[in-house]
Amino acid sequence: MVAALGDALLGADKFPAVVTDVEALIDAEVSDKKGASGLALKGGYSAVKKVGPSIVPGAIEGLLPEFVQKIQPFWQEFGGAGSFADFLVAREEQVSDALLGVTDERIAGTSKTAIKKVYDALRPSAKKHVGEALPRLGALIQKHAG
Repeated sequence: MVAALGDALLGADKFPAVVTDVEALIDAEVSDKKGASGLALKGGYSAVKKVGPSIVPGAIEGLLPEFVQKIQPFWQEFGGAGSFADFLVAREEQVSDALLGVTDERIAGTSKTAIKKVYDALRPSAKKHVGEALPRLGALIQKHAG
């Protein structure tokens, strides 16, 4: 039986390492982006990290429990045999939608129209970026929970 991801990823003994690894995953994904949109993404991400070095880790800490909840059904279905990264990639559409549902709900609940406007502009490309991150995400989850 596969353990609940909340226990494996969110426990006090593991949470700091998971947050650090998720931030490294985001850094690597942003670094890998190419072309004009990649340059824009890298520039924006770099600016956010310079303005507030704690913004990214803080966002990860705040959103991780909800992301874990969304990925739990996939982890249960996976069952622990083989590569969770491959499992997620094979279900890219559903997994991306589930994970983006977390940020969609957060944005829907904010009264800050400027943030909503920026999010709405970036949302169409977000699904592609989430899909591209699934191999690293699957490996990270399997490392901590497997």
